Amino acid sequence: MTHGITTAALAGFGTGLSLIVAIGAQNAFVLRQGVRRHAVLAVVAICAVSDALLIALGVAGVGAFVTAWPAALTLVGLAGGGFLICYGVLAARRVLRPVPGAALTVEGAAAGSGRRAVLTCLAMTWLNPHVYLDTVLLVGSLAADRGDLRWAFGIGACLASLTWFAGLGYGARLLSGLLSRPSAWRVLDGFVAATMVTMGGLLLARA
Repeated sequence: MTHGITTAALAGFGTGLSLIVAIGAQNAFVLRQGVRRHAVLAVVAICAVSDALLIALGVAGVGAFVTAWPAALTLVGLAGGGFLICYGVLAARRVLRPVPGAALTVEGAAAGSGRRAVLTCLAMTWLNPHVYLDTVLLVGSLAADRGDLRWAFGIGACLASLTWFAGLGYGARLLSGLLSRPSAWRVLDGFVAATMVTMGGLLLARA
């Protein structure tokens, strides 16, 4: 029985990683916050806890309700797409009009608004319909195939989310030396802008 639980948990861990490792709007935001060393714990916690809640709903069988309300996902897609495009435009503005002295400093990073970072992270997490499709529907359906071991599978997926976001958020500070020049920040913001606008456009098109 113990072997079965471990196998199910490892399968859930692998599935969770395969779904969240791809670079998307949420990952790009966590990366930028990690590099800035600003509100990293709050951002990582929001991402991991949100995933855990949605995975739990999927394992509990709530996916049927999500598929029964396609209009809700459409509304979420429209709101999320608009939000991501706006955020991407702001990042592009930083590329075109960099702030003087924008090189990475711990003091400067700490001066930002923690509340703004939290609200932005919440919006990127809960206004993205792909989050519901990946966690509630996909992970939920895969967990259901495990029968009595479905919760072990779900726990494994939750641990994958926590491991990834913690590693991304806190590991990003290793780039601090590279991003000690304003020009490097412009490259990062260009990457963030392209990611946000692309993901936002896709959400609006599919909605």
